[in-house]
Amino acid sequence: MTEVTKDEEQLHEQAEEIRKETAEASPEVAEHDRVAELEQQLEELKSKALYAAAETQNVRRRLEAEKEQASSYAAAGFARDMLAIKDHLDRALAAVTDDLRADKTAAQFLAGIEATSRELDAVFQRNGVSRIKSVGEPLDPHRHQAMVEMPSDQEPGTIVEEMQPGYMMKDRLLRPALVAVAKKPD
Repeated sequence: MTEVTKDEEQLHEQAEEIRKETAEASPEVAEHDRVAELEQQLEELKSKALYAAAETQNVRRRLEAEKEQASSYAAAGFARDMLAIKDHLDRALAAVTDDLRADKTAAQFLAGIEATSRELDAVFQRNGVSRIKSVGEPLDPHRHQAMVEMPSDQEPGTIVEEMQPGYMMKDRLLRPALVAVAKKPD
């Protein structure tokens, strides 16, 4: 096979030499060769231009997707920081006794705290921040963080208690819910 390849190479070299000699004597052949060379260059340049256009389009799409994602989640850090305030408000409201609610002065103060909590919930909702449903749901390691296992008559792996609520911003986790998970009774 190597000999055939060498023979073919020699034939191609001889044909090229004959072509050059003929081209020198005949301007039409030289012109034809020049046109063929220019057509080949044109095809190469067309291919490069199409590749460059495709690459530019890919970069444009990628930048648009990154821009959309950045604008969608720009407030994620701020929302995450606001969750601590929401937690404090919820704990304060949960600690209020019936006696304190009966007091007129304290009731007005509590009404303000409740209004603030509701407004914070509304702001979260407008910005795509939602509370993760936990109790009664199966444990989802992408949204829940199991803190303890508790003996329960519920299916093992089911969340039986929420210690701290978790939140999502659209489809991104802001904070996992800290939960207690059911296990088989001993």
